[in-house]
Parts: sequence; structure tokens; C-alpha cells
Amino acid sequence: MTKRTVLLVGFIVLKFALQYVLIDPEYDLHRDEYLHLDQAGHPAWGYLSVPPFTSWVAQVIRWLGNSTNVVRFFPAFFGALTILVVWKTVEALKGKLFACVLAATGVLFSVLLRLNQLFQPNSMDVLCWTTLYFTLIKYLNTKRNRWLYAFAVVFAVGFLNKYNVVFLLIGLVPALLLTEHRRLLLNRHVYLAMGVSLLLILPNLIWQYQHAFPVVHHMQLLAKTQLVNVSRVDFFKEQVLFFMGSILLIGAGLYGLLVYRPLSTYRLFFFALLFTLAAFVYFRAKGYYAIGIYPIYVAFGAVFIAARTTAVWLRTAWVALPVLLFIPLYRVAFPNKSPAEIVRQSERYKRLGLLRWEDGKDHALPQDFADMLGWRELAAKVDAAYARLPDPGRTLVLCDNYGQAGAINYYARQPIKAVTFNADYINWFDLSKPYRHLIRIKTGGETAEELAETGPLFAKASIADSVKSTYARERGTTIFVFESARVNINPRLANEIEQERW
Repeated sequence: MTKRTVLLVGFIVLKFALQYVLIDPEYDLHRDEYLHLDQAGHPAWGYLSVPPFTSWVAQVIRWLGNSTNVVRFFPAFFGALTILVVWKTVEALKGKLFACVLAATGVLFSVLLRLNQLFQPNSMDVLCWTTLYFTLIKYLNTKRNRWLYAFAVVFAVGFLNKYNVVFLLIGLVPALLLTEHRRLLLNRHVYLAMGVSLLLILPNLIWQYQHAFPVVHHMQLLAKTQLVNVSRVDFFKEQVLFFMGSILLIGAGLYGLLVYRPLSTYRLFFFALLFTLAAFVYFRAKGYYAIGIYPIYVAFGAVFIAARTTAVWLRTAWVALPVLLFIPLYRVAFPNKSPAEIVRQSERYKRLGLLRWEDGKDHALPQDFADMLGWRELAAKVDAAYARLPDPGRTLVLCDNYGQAGAINYYARQPIKAVTFNADYINWFDLSKPYRHLIRIKTGGETAEELAETGPLFAKASIADSVKSTYARERGTTIFVFESARVNINPRLANEIEQERW
């Protein structure tokens, strides 16, 4: 192998190693991951909040054994592919080996190390953004129409993964119109490629139509409950933090697009960044929605810095900068310490505001880490309660949220299909059989209310157990067992489902 190939392989291996090393074994999967894994058991061309791509990956994970290590492999794999695409982008920009190494270092030691720990659509989203920009660069270099079709296919995959990729087009089209590349819009292959992309995403659009466009309802709900509280100032602060080690490199790339003649062909990317960020800010998007923008600008910056820097010490400093700035992030941004160790160092986390949850209060752990605890315990205790019931096959396991339902379905050894009136589970109730028993998983603090409300419908009501995990966000979640229904509860369930639907 050539030196270039050896270094590229080294970055890929290091990427995978870091993704696993930066998670302490005490942590379970994150609550959001369980929902996506459960989607594999309910194949469809769409879901309430996401398109179908993640469910396809979840099905592959099932075929490969469904273990935690397999789950974590795929976001790490998409992250590794992102590094590969950035490397190939540098080569397409005529960058030498140093530029490749600099770009790969900048992308490796960034927010992507945390993003690529979680089985969510975000890792694939960043890969698609980066690949779309890469295919456009290849087209501008070669004028070969096959790259337009490659763009169309990647866009379709990105759309079927996360609708967020539409923002790339929102930023790119006006940027094209501002530059000499506007003539690209006269190329008939652009519209043929659009037809290919539309054909690929059509099943999802039909599904959306058949289900009254739940994505619109989801976005409206998101805008009312979450995005309305997003600070535009905080949005820009987060952009800096995401690629803190590469922020100078990204800035150099933007400057190079304006002044460096070999990059002048790609000047539209300067305007695309401005328009895309403006669109995100206008819609009050969460900061992480924009992460996919930046890897390609790391590539531009690496090419520009490599061309303007020859001194060995200066080049070494540029490569070392992302690594050095990663060290403080290593200490706080990853679940790489046990919960007890984080509590012992709580002052450090508190100073950085990492212990403040969405409820506005400080807690023992960062919320993101607390969302990775207590799930195995919950599933094991529900398992035990389920096994003790007579005729467990006619038992409904009803949860308060999708994290509880997904975790129980992932870890349980009994044939449990837990559901909730939350998220996609609203469509996954099986009301074809009458239920005799109910196991109710209730968020802590509502014990008396649940017994008073649900208990009279059954001959026997009891509390089986609760989540004791000290630092889990689900601590106190209670497992109620209601036996021998006095009435047919299925009509009540059907009525509740109808009320909760979008």
C-alpha cells in the first residue's frame, strides 16, 4: 500500500476505535436509539418523525444479531465514510497528502465523535450532505453529467434518511444563481436527474399523503414546543463549538474561496454557506441540524492552508490544533466516565452548564448521559412481572414514552411488545386480541393517581417494582401490574389512540 492509503486506513481505524472507547460500559443505548431499532419490526415507507432509511439499517442490525456493539457500529461506519469523502474531496481539489491529513484530522476530532456514537439519522445526514457537496465539486471539475445523477441519487438517500437535507438545496440554488454556474440550470440533465431523485423518494411522498402528511404535523408541533425556544444567538455559538478545533480551518476555507485562484471555481460554496445558515436561523432550527454543512469546508481550508504553508513547524501546529482542542472536550463531552466519576467531578460540568436539563434545573449528570441509564434494569423488572402473570400472552405492556417501550422491547427476554401513545408506537397497538392484564409503566410521581384511575377496571392492582438506577433520568419510573380486567379495555385503548393521533 502507498503511504497515502496507509494514512487513510489509519484514520478510519482510529475513528472506529475512538467511537467505542469514548463510551463507558455502564451506559446503555440512548432513549432515541430504541425507537429507531423498533422501527425494524414495523416496515413502512415512512414514520411520524423520520423517513424510512434508519429502519432499513435497523433491520440489518437485527440480521447481524442486534447487539449493542452492532448498533454502535453503523453510526461509526457513517462517520468513517464521512472522513473518506472529505479525503477524496481534498484529492479532487488537487490537495496533496498534507492537506488530506489536515482535513481528516479536523473532521475526526470534532462533534462527529459524539454524533457518531448514537444510532440516529444524524450520522447518515452528515454523510449525505458531505457527499452531495463532493459530487457537485466533481461535476464542476469534470462537467460529466454522471455526477449530476450521482447527486440526485445521494439526495434521494438523504431525503429518505432525514428531511433536513432539503436545507442543502435551499442554500445551494440561490448560490448557483449568484455565480457563473447559473448556466448549470440550463442543462437538461439537471432536470432528468431531478426526475430520478423524485422517482426514488416518491414512495415516501405517497406514504406521507396517505397518512395526512404527519411530517407537517410533527414540524408544527416541534416549532410550537421546541424551536420557538431556540435562541438564534445560541445557534451561532453552537456552530463554533461543533468544530472548535477546526474553526480556523473552516475560516481559512471560506477566505480561500474568495481570494485563492485555484478555489475560485467553487466560490458558490461561500454563498451556499451563508444562504443555508440564514435558512436555518430563519426557521429557528436547532444547532445540530447544521452540522452537515462543515466537513466540506474543512476540506477547502486544508487545501488553502497546505498551499500557503510550507514550514514544517507551522504545518505540525495546524495538525496538532484540532487534537489539542479535543482534549478538554474529551474530559466532558462524552460518556467516557462512569456516572459516579462524573458526579465526583460535577463542579467542572456545572461550570460549563452541562448539568442543566430542559426542565431548567441542574442534575447529577448531563441529560444526554442520564438518557443512557436504567433501561436494562427497567426491561428486566418488566420481564419478571410479565412472567409471573397467568396467561401472559394476553397482557398489554403500556408505557409513558417511546424510550421505555423501545428499551423494553430491545432488552426483554419475554415475548413482550410494549407500546405507548407516544411517537410511532401509536400505530403499533395490536387490538385484535382482548387483553386480560395490563402492565403499566409510569413515570415516577404519579403512583396514587394511577392506582385510583386504572385499578377499578381490574380485579387486582399492585406495584411490582420501580427503576432504582441512581443517576438515570428514568429513576422512579414505576411498574404497575393490573390483573383480570373487569371490562373490555380494548375500546378504551382504541378511543385513546384516536385522541392522541396527529
